[in-house]
Amino acid sequence: MTDPARAAIEAILLPLPKLLPELEKRYRDIHAHPELSMQEVRTAGLAERHLRDNGYEVTAGVGKTGVVGVLRNGDGPIVMVRADMDALPIREMTGLDYASTAVGKDALGSTVPVAHSCGHDMHVAWLMGASRLLSSGRDHWKGTLIALFQPGEETAQGARAMIEDRLTDRFPKPDVILGQHVMVGPAGRITGSAGPITSAADSLQIRLFGRGAHGSMPQASIDPVVMAASTVLRLQTIISREVAATEAAVLTVGVLQAGTKENVIPDEAIIKLNVRTFDEGVRKRILSSVERIARAEAEASGAPRLPEITPIDQYPLNFNDKQASDKVAAALRAYFPADQVQHTGPAPASEDFGCFATAWHAPSVYWFIGGTDSKVYARAMAEGRVNELPVNHSPNFAPVINPTLATGVTAFVVAAHAWLTR
Repeated sequence: MTDPARAAIEAILLPLPKLLPELEKRYRDIHAHPELSMQEVRTAGLAERHLRDNGYEVTAGVGKTGVVGVLRNGDGPIVMVRADMDALPIREMTGLDYASTAVGKDALGSTVPVAHSCGHDMHVAWLMGASRLLSSGRDHWKGTLIALFQPGEETAQGARAMIEDRLTDRFPKPDVILGQHVMVGPAGRITGSAGPITSAADSLQIRLFGRGAHGSMPQASIDPVVMAASTVLRLQTIISREVAATEAAVLTVGVLQAGTKENVIPDEAIIKLNVRTFDEGVRKRILSSVERIARAEAEASGAPRLPEITPIDQYPLNFNDKQASDKVAAALRAYFPADQVQHTGPAPASEDFGCFATAWHAPSVYWFIGGTDSKVYARAMAEGRVNELPVNHSPNFAPVINPTLATGVTAFVVAAHAWLTR
Protein backbone atom coordinates (compact mmCIF):
# COMPACT_ATOMS: atom_id res chain seq x y z
CA MET A 1 0.00 0.00 0.00
CA THR A 2 1.44 3.36 -1.01
CA ASP A 3 1.81 6.12 1.55
CA PRO A 4 -0.88 8.27 -0.18
CA ALA A 5 -3.32 5.31 -0.16
CA ARG A 6 -2.71 4.61 3.52
CA ALA A 7 -3.06 8.29 4.36
CA ALA A 8 -6.39 8.38 2.47
CA ILE A 9 -7.71 5.32 4.34
CA GLU A 10 -6.63 6.73 7.67
CA ALA A 11 -8.41 10.00 6.84
CA ILE A 12 -11.60 8.09 5.94
CA LEU A 13 -11.38 6.06 9.15
CA LEU A 14 -10.56 9.02 11.39
CA PRO A 15 -14.19 9.43 12.63
CA LEU A 16 -14.54 5.69 13.42
CA PRO A 17 -13.68 5.83 17.16
CA LYS A 18 -16.41 8.43 17.76
CA LEU A 19 -18.81 6.52 15.49
CA LEU A 20 -18.38 3.15 17.21
CA PRO A 21 -20.71 3.82 20.19
CA GLU A 22 -23.51 4.69 17.75
CA LEU A 23 -22.81 1.60 15.65
CA GLU A 24 -22.73 -0.58 18.74
CA LYS A 25 -26.12 0.80 19.80
CA ARG A 26 -27.48 0.10 16.32
CA TYR A 27 -26.06 -3.42 16.39
CA ARG A 28 -27.64 -4.20 19.76
CA ASP A 29 -30.97 -2.86 18.52
CA ILE A 30 -30.94 -5.00 15.37
CA HIS A 31 -29.84 -8.04 17.39
CA ALA A 32 -32.77 -7.57 19.74
CA HIS A 33 -35.25 -7.13 16.86
CA PRO A 34 -34.47 -9.93 14.36
CA GLU A 35 -36.67 -10.66 11.36
CA LEU A 36 -37.10 -13.84 9.36
CA SER A 37 -36.05 -14.21 5.74
CA MET A 38 -37.95 -11.99 3.29
CA GLN A 39 -39.69 -10.29 6.27
CA GLU A 40 -36.91 -7.78 7.10
CA VAL A 41 -39.17 -4.73 6.98
CA ARG A 42 -37.85 -3.00 10.11
CA THR A 43 -34.19 -3.70 9.34
CA ALA A 44 -34.62 -2.59 5.75
CA GLY A 45 -36.21 0.64 6.97
CA LEU A 46 -33.20 1.30 9.19
CA ALA A 47 -30.86 0.69 6.27
CA GLU A 48 -32.89 2.92 3.96
CA ARG A 49 -32.91 5.83 6.39
CA HIS A 50 -29.22 5.40 7.11
CA LEU A 51 -28.29 5.57 3.43
CA ARG A 52 -30.54 8.58 2.75
CA ASP A 53 -29.07 10.42 5.73
CA ASN A 54 -25.60 9.85 4.29
CA GLY A 55 -26.24 11.15 0.78
CA TYR A 56 -26.92 7.95 -1.15
CA GLU A 57 -29.45 7.57 -3.96
CA VAL A 58 -31.66 4.94 -2.33
CA THR A 59 -33.99 2.36 -3.84
CA ALA A 60 -35.99 0.30 -1.35
CA GLY A 61 -38.15 -2.78 -1.92
CA VAL A 62 -35.73 -4.42 -4.36
CA GLY A 63 -36.63 -8.11 -4.35
CA LYS A 64 -39.30 -7.34 -1.73
CA THR A 65 -37.20 -6.02 1.18
CA GLY A 66 -33.77 -5.37 -0.33
CA VAL A 67 -32.23 -1.89 -0.17
CA VAL A 68 -29.68 -0.45 -2.60
CA GLY A 69 -27.81 2.81 -2.09
CA VAL A 70 -25.66 4.40 -4.79
CA LEU A 71 -23.07 7.06 -3.99
CA ARG A 72 -21.52 8.66 -7.10
CA ASN A 73 -18.24 10.44 -6.50
CA GLY A 74 -16.84 11.25 -9.93
CA ASP A 75 -15.41 9.04 -12.63
CA GLY A 76 -13.79 5.83 -11.52
CA PRO A 77 -14.41 2.19 -10.62
CA ILE A 78 -17.76 0.93 -9.33
CA VAL A 79 -17.58 -1.10 -6.12
CA MET A 80 -20.52 -2.98 -4.60
CA VAL A 81 -20.44 -3.89 -0.90
CA ARG A 82 -23.10 -6.30 0.38
CA ALA A 83 -24.59 -7.23 3.75
CA ASP A 84 -27.38 -9.72 4.45
CA MET A 85 -30.10 -8.83 6.95
CA ASP A 86 -32.20 -11.88 7.85
CA ALA A 87 -32.35 -13.92 11.06
CA LEU A 88 -33.18 -17.55 11.87
CA PRO A 89 -36.10 -19.42 13.47
CA ILE A 90 -34.01 -20.17 16.59
CA ARG A 91 -34.60 -19.43 20.27
CA GLU A 92 -31.60 -17.43 21.50
CA MET A 93 -29.83 -18.86 24.57
CA THR A 94 -26.89 -16.45 24.89
CA GLY A 95 -28.10 -14.73 28.07
CA LEU A 96 -27.01 -11.35 26.70
CA ASP A 97 -28.80 -8.27 28.01
CA TYR A 98 -29.78 -7.49 24.42
CA ALA A 99 -30.77 -11.07 23.51
CA SER A 100 -33.75 -11.59 21.25
CA THR A 101 -37.10 -12.62 22.65
CA ALA A 102 -38.82 -12.10 19.30
CA VAL A 103 -41.23 -14.49 17.62
CA GLY A 104 -42.45 -14.51 14.04
CA LYS A 105 -44.48 -16.44 11.49
CA ASP A 106 -42.50 -18.74 9.21
CA ALA A 107 -43.36 -19.51 5.59
CA LEU A 108 -45.83 -22.18 6.73
CA GLY A 109 -47.61 -19.80 9.10
CA SER A 110 -46.24 -21.38 12.27
CA THR A 111 -45.18 -19.17 15.17
CA VAL A 112 -41.44 -19.58 15.78
CA PRO A 113 -38.74 -17.88 17.90
CA VAL A 114 -36.41 -15.60 15.92
CA ALA A 115 -32.76 -14.78 16.58
CA HIS A 116 -29.70 -13.41 14.81
CA SER A 117 -27.80 -16.66 15.34
CA CYS A 118 -25.71 -16.27 12.19
CA GLY A 119 -24.35 -12.76 12.67
CA HIS A 120 -26.24 -10.90 9.94
CA ASP A 121 -26.93 -8.13 12.46
CA MET A 122 -23.16 -7.60 12.63
CA HIS A 123 -23.03 -7.53 8.83
CA VAL A 124 -25.63 -4.76 8.72
CA ALA A 125 -23.71 -2.74 11.30
CA TRP A 126 -20.48 -3.22 9.35
CA LEU A 127 -22.01 -1.90 6.13
CA MET A 128 -23.72 0.98 7.93
CA GLY A 129 -20.38 2.01 9.37
CA ALA A 130 -18.41 1.63 6.14
CA SER A 131 -21.03 3.38 4.01
CA ARG A 132 -21.11 6.34 6.41
CA LEU A 133 -17.33 6.68 6.58
CA LEU A 134 -16.92 6.45 2.82
CA SER A 135 -19.62 9.08 2.39
CA SER A 136 -18.07 11.52 4.85
CA GLY A 137 -14.62 10.80 3.41
CA ARG A 138 -15.48 11.44 -0.23
CA ASP A 139 -12.49 13.77 -0.64
CA HIS A 140 -10.24 10.73 -0.35
CA TRP A 141 -11.60 8.43 -3.04
CA LYS A 142 -13.13 8.50 -6.49
CA GLY A 143 -15.70 6.35 -8.28
CA THR A 144 -19.10 4.90 -7.36
CA LEU A 145 -20.02 2.94 -4.25
CA ILE A 146 -23.06 0.65 -4.15
CA ALA A 147 -24.18 -0.38 -0.67
CA LEU A 148 -26.56 -3.35 -0.91
CA PHE A 149 -28.57 -4.70 2.03
CA GLN A 150 -29.88 -8.12 1.03
CA PRO A 151 -32.86 -10.07 2.39
CA GLY A 152 -33.38 -13.80 2.55
CA GLU A 153 -29.88 -15.26 2.56
CA GLU A 154 -30.84 -18.03 4.99
CA THR A 155 -33.42 -19.40 2.56
CA ALA A 156 -31.43 -18.77 -0.64
CA GLN A 157 -34.22 -16.46 -1.82
CA GLY A 158 -32.88 -12.97 -1.37
CA ALA A 159 -30.12 -12.59 -3.94
CA ARG A 160 -32.23 -14.24 -6.63
CA ALA A 161 -35.25 -12.10 -5.69
CA MET A 162 -33.21 -8.92 -6.11
CA ILE A 163 -31.79 -10.14 -9.42
CA GLU A 164 -35.25 -11.10 -10.66
CA ASP A 165 -36.36 -7.58 -9.70
CA ARG A 166 -34.03 -6.29 -12.47
CA LEU A 167 -31.14 -5.45 -10.15
CA THR A 168 -28.61 -5.64 -12.98
CA ASP A 169 -30.70 -3.35 -15.21
CA ARG A 170 -31.50 -0.74 -12.57
CA PHE A 171 -28.04 -0.21 -11.09
CA PRO A 172 -24.51 0.26 -12.47
CA LYS A 173 -22.47 -2.87 -13.13
CA PRO A 174 -19.80 -3.21 -10.42
CA ASP A 175 -16.13 -3.70 -11.23
CA VAL A 176 -15.96 -5.82 -8.07
CA ILE A 177 -18.43 -7.15 -5.48
CA LEU A 178 -17.29 -7.44 -1.86
CA GLY A 179 -18.74 -9.31 1.11
CA GLN A 180 -17.67 -10.65 4.49
CA HIS A 181 -19.08 -12.91 7.22
CA VAL A 182 -18.53 -13.15 10.97
CA MET A 183 -17.50 -16.67 12.01
CA VAL A 184 -15.96 -18.60 14.87
CA GLY A 185 -12.36 -17.50 15.32
CA PRO A 186 -10.34 -15.01 17.34
CA ALA A 187 -12.24 -11.71 17.28
CA GLY A 188 -10.85 -9.43 14.61
CA ARG A 189 -8.89 -12.06 12.70
CA ILE A 190 -9.49 -11.83 8.93
CA THR A 191 -9.25 -14.97 6.81
CA GLY A 192 -9.87 -15.79 3.16
CA SER A 193 -8.46 -17.25 -0.04
CA ALA A 194 -8.87 -17.21 -3.79
CA GLY A 195 -10.99 -19.88 -5.47
CA PRO A 196 -13.90 -21.71 -3.81
CA ILE A 197 -14.64 -20.04 -0.48
CA THR A 198 -18.06 -21.42 0.52
CA SER A 199 -19.67 -24.61 -0.69
CA ALA A 200 -22.53 -25.27 -3.01
CA ALA A 201 -25.53 -26.58 -1.06
CA ASP A 202 -28.55 -28.63 -2.08
CA SER A 203 -31.42 -29.38 0.29
CA LEU A 204 -33.86 -32.12 -0.70
CA GLN A 205 -36.99 -33.78 0.63
CA ILE A 206 -37.54 -37.49 0.04
CA ARG A 207 -41.09 -38.70 0.52
CA LEU A 208 -41.26 -42.49 0.90
CA PHE A 209 -44.53 -44.36 0.41
CA GLY A 210 -45.60 -47.53 2.23
CA ARG A 211 -48.83 -49.15 3.36
CA GLY A 212 -50.15 -48.44 6.84
CA ALA A 213 -51.39 -51.07 9.27
CA HIS A 214 -51.94 -51.85 12.95
CA GLY A 215 -48.68 -52.16 14.87
CA SER A 216 -49.65 -55.71 15.88
CA MET A 217 -49.99 -56.78 12.24
CA PRO A 218 -46.81 -55.68 10.42
CA GLN A 219 -47.34 -58.41 7.82
CA ALA A 220 -50.23 -56.31 6.47
CA SER A 221 -48.01 -53.28 6.00
CA ILE A 222 -45.19 -51.98 3.87
CA ASP A 223 -43.36 -50.18 6.64
CA PRO A 224 -42.05 -46.75 5.57
CA VAL A 225 -40.26 -46.33 8.92
CA VAL A 226 -37.98 -49.28 8.19
CA MET A 227 -37.66 -48.07 4.60
CA ALA A 228 -36.64 -44.60 5.79
CA ALA A 229 -34.21 -45.97 8.39
CA SER A 230 -32.50 -48.13 5.76
CA THR A 231 -32.37 -45.16 3.38
CA VAL A 232 -30.76 -42.91 5.98
CA LEU A 233 -28.08 -45.49 6.79
CA ARG A 234 -27.37 -46.16 3.14
CA LEU A 235 -27.14 -42.44 2.33
CA GLN A 236 -24.20 -42.20 4.76
CA THR A 237 -22.17 -44.49 2.51
CA ILE A 238 -22.19 -41.99 -0.36
CA ILE A 239 -19.49 -39.84 1.24
CA SER A 240 -17.52 -42.74 2.74
CA ARG A 241 -17.63 -45.05 -0.30
CA GLU A 242 -18.44 -43.01 -3.41
CA VAL A 243 -16.49 -39.79 -2.89
CA ALA A 244 -12.70 -39.81 -3.04
CA ALA A 245 -10.75 -38.77 0.04
CA THR A 246 -9.34 -35.85 -1.97
CA GLU A 247 -12.84 -34.53 -2.74
CA ALA A 248 -14.57 -32.59 0.04
CA ALA A 249 -18.29 -33.18 0.52
CA VAL A 250 -20.84 -33.41 3.33
CA LEU A 251 -24.24 -35.13 3.43
CA THR A 252 -26.45 -34.54 6.46
CA VAL A 253 -29.91 -35.92 7.15
CA GLY A 254 -31.55 -33.28 9.31
CA VAL A 255 -35.17 -34.46 9.31
CA LEU A 256 -36.71 -37.93 9.64
CA GLN A 257 -40.47 -37.89 10.17
CA ALA A 258 -42.98 -40.74 10.22
CA GLY A 259 -46.12 -41.65 12.09
CA THR A 260 -48.08 -40.17 14.97
CA LYS A 261 -48.71 -43.16 17.31
CA GLU A 262 -46.56 -46.00 18.60
CA ASN A 263 -48.97 -48.79 17.64
CA VAL A 264 -49.76 -47.53 14.13
CA ILE A 265 -47.53 -48.23 11.16
CA PRO A 266 -47.84 -45.11 8.99
CA ASP A 267 -48.18 -45.09 5.23
CA GLU A 268 -45.37 -42.64 4.46
CA ALA A 269 -42.15 -41.15 5.82
CA ILE A 270 -40.26 -37.93 5.14
CA ILE A 271 -36.49 -37.48 4.94
CA LYS A 272 -34.90 -34.05 4.51
CA LEU A 273 -31.22 -33.84 3.77
CA ASN A 274 -28.52 -31.36 2.88
CA VAL A 275 -25.52 -31.83 0.57
CA ARG A 276 -22.42 -29.57 0.53
CA THR A 277 -19.86 -29.76 -2.29
CA PHE A 278 -17.01 -27.75 -3.81
CA ASP A 279 -17.01 -29.32 -7.28
CA GLU A 280 -19.87 -29.48 -9.78
CA GLY A 281 -18.97 -33.00 -10.89
CA VAL A 282 -18.99 -34.26 -7.29
CA ARG A 283 -22.27 -32.45 -6.68
CA LYS A 284 -24.01 -34.12 -9.61
CA ARG A 285 -22.64 -37.52 -8.66
CA ILE A 286 -23.88 -37.26 -5.07
CA LEU A 287 -27.35 -36.05 -6.06
CA SER A 288 -27.61 -38.91 -8.54
CA SER A 289 -26.61 -41.36 -5.81
CA VAL A 290 -29.23 -39.94 -3.43
CA GLU A 291 -31.93 -40.61 -6.02
CA ARG A 292 -30.56 -44.09 -6.81
CA ILE A 293 -30.51 -45.13 -3.14
CA ALA A 294 -33.97 -43.78 -2.36
CA ARG A 295 -35.47 -45.58 -5.35
CA ALA A 296 -33.62 -48.80 -4.61
CA GLU A 297 -34.68 -48.90 -0.95
CA ALA A 298 -38.29 -48.28 -1.96
CA GLU A 299 -38.12 -51.09 -4.50
CA ALA A 300 -36.44 -53.42 -2.00
CA SER A 301 -39.27 -52.73 0.45
CA GLY A 302 -41.96 -53.39 -2.13
CA ALA A 303 -43.22 -49.80 -1.95
CA PRO A 304 -46.45 -49.15 -3.87
CA ARG A 305 -44.81 -46.23 -5.70
CA LEU A 306 -41.45 -44.61 -6.21
CA PRO A 307 -40.39 -41.90 -3.76
CA GLU A 308 -40.93 -38.24 -4.48
CA ILE A 309 -37.68 -36.27 -4.39
CA THR A 310 -38.24 -32.52 -4.18
CA PRO A 311 -35.60 -29.76 -4.05
CA ILE A 312 -36.04 -27.42 -1.07
CA ASP A 313 -33.35 -24.85 -1.79
CA GLN A 314 -30.00 -24.55 -3.57
CA TYR A 315 -26.96 -22.34 -2.98
CA PRO A 316 -24.31 -21.89 -5.68
CA LEU A 317 -20.61 -22.44 -5.15
CA ASN A 318 -19.16 -19.14 -3.96
CA PHE A 319 -15.94 -18.54 -5.92
CA ASN A 320 -13.43 -15.79 -5.18
CA ASP A 321 -11.86 -14.27 -8.30
CA LYS A 322 -8.08 -14.76 -8.12
CA GLN A 323 -7.01 -11.30 -9.27
CA ALA A 324 -9.58 -9.48 -7.15
CA SER A 325 -8.82 -11.68 -4.11
CA ASP A 326 -5.13 -10.94 -4.39
CA LYS A 327 -5.92 -7.23 -4.53
CA VAL A 328 -8.12 -7.38 -1.42
CA ALA A 329 -5.60 -9.52 0.47
CA ALA A 330 -2.74 -7.16 -0.40
CA ALA A 331 -4.74 -4.14 0.79
CA LEU A 332 -5.77 -5.81 4.06
CA ARG A 333 -2.26 -7.08 4.80
CA ALA A 334 -0.80 -3.65 4.09
CA TYR A 335 -3.17 -1.98 6.55
CA PHE A 336 -3.65 -4.49 9.37
CA PRO A 337 -0.93 -6.10 11.51
CA ALA A 338 0.73 -9.04 9.74
CA ASP A 339 -0.77 -11.76 11.97
CA GLN A 340 -4.32 -10.40 11.72
CA VAL A 341 -4.87 -11.34 8.04
CA GLN A 342 -4.44 -15.04 7.32
CA HIS A 343 -5.04 -17.55 4.54
CA THR A 344 -7.78 -20.13 5.01
CA GLY A 345 -9.32 -22.89 2.98
CA PRO A 346 -12.97 -22.92 1.87
CA ALA A 347 -15.72 -23.20 4.46
CA PRO A 348 -18.45 -25.88 4.24
CA ALA A 349 -21.11 -23.22 4.93
CA SER A 350 -23.03 -21.87 1.95
CA GLU A 351 -24.00 -18.43 0.69
CA ASP A 352 -26.06 -16.88 -2.12
CA PHE A 353 -23.57 -13.98 -2.36
CA GLY A 354 -22.10 -15.53 -5.52
CA CYS A 355 -25.39 -15.02 -7.38
CA PHE A 356 -24.56 -11.32 -7.78
CA ALA A 357 -21.22 -12.04 -9.45
CA THR A 358 -22.87 -14.53 -11.80
CA ALA A 359 -25.70 -12.17 -12.71
CA TRP A 360 -23.38 -9.22 -13.38
CA HIS A 361 -20.49 -11.30 -14.80
CA ALA A 362 -18.29 -9.41 -12.34
CA PRO A 363 -15.50 -10.60 -10.01
CA SER A 364 -16.37 -11.03 -6.36
CA VAL A 365 -14.42 -11.50 -3.14
CA TYR A 366 -15.77 -12.91 0.13
CA TRP A 367 -13.87 -13.34 3.38
CA PHE A 368 -14.39 -14.11 7.07
CA ILE A 369 -13.89 -12.17 10.30
CA GLY A 370 -13.56 -13.92 13.64
CA GLY A 371 -16.08 -13.01 16.32
CA THR A 372 -15.07 -15.21 19.27
CA ASP A 373 -13.55 -13.63 22.35
CA SER A 374 -9.80 -14.08 21.75
CA LYS A 375 -9.08 -15.36 25.28
CA VAL A 376 -11.95 -17.85 25.09
CA TYR A 377 -10.73 -19.07 21.71
CA ALA A 378 -7.11 -19.40 22.87
CA ARG A 379 -8.17 -21.37 25.94
CA ALA A 380 -10.34 -23.67 23.80
CA MET A 381 -7.41 -24.23 21.44
CA ALA A 382 -5.09 -25.08 24.31
CA GLU A 383 -7.60 -27.54 25.75
CA GLY A 384 -8.60 -29.07 22.40
CA ARG A 385 -12.18 -27.84 22.69
CA VAL A 386 -12.50 -25.54 19.67
CA ASN A 387 -15.30 -27.72 18.28
CA GLU A 388 -17.29 -27.00 21.45
CA LEU A 389 -17.41 -23.24 20.83
CA PRO A 390 -20.82 -21.93 19.68
CA VAL A 391 -20.86 -21.76 15.89
CA ASN A 392 -23.13 -19.93 13.46
CA HIS A 393 -26.72 -21.19 13.75
CA SER A 394 -26.20 -22.22 17.36
CA PRO A 395 -28.65 -20.67 19.88
CA ASN A 396 -25.56 -19.63 21.84
CA PHE A 397 -23.80 -17.90 18.93
CA ALA A 398 -23.19 -14.18 19.35
CA PRO A 399 -19.97 -12.41 18.33
CA VAL A 400 -18.23 -10.20 20.85
CA ILE A 401 -18.86 -6.63 19.78
CA ASN A 402 -15.29 -5.43 20.25
CA PRO A 403 -13.09 -5.66 18.24
CA THR A 404 -15.38 -7.49 15.78
CA LEU A 405 -17.41 -4.41 14.90
CA ALA A 406 -14.47 -2.07 14.30
CA THR A 407 -12.56 -4.70 12.33
CA GLY A 408 -15.45 -5.38 9.94
CA VAL A 409 -16.07 -1.69 9.26
CA THR A 410 -12.36 -1.10 8.67
CA ALA A 411 -11.98 -4.17 6.42
CA PHE A 412 -14.86 -3.02 4.21
CA VAL A 413 -13.34 0.46 3.88
CA VAL A 414 -9.84 -0.84 3.14
CA ALA A 415 -11.03 -3.38 0.58
CA ALA A 416 -13.33 -0.93 -1.23
CA HIS A 417 -10.62 1.72 -1.29
CA ALA A 418 -8.31 -0.68 -3.12
CA TRP A 419 -10.46 0.12 -6.18
CA LEU A 420 -11.69 3.58 -5.28
CA THR A 421 -8.28 5.14 -4.66
CA ARG A 422 -7.75 8.45 -6.43
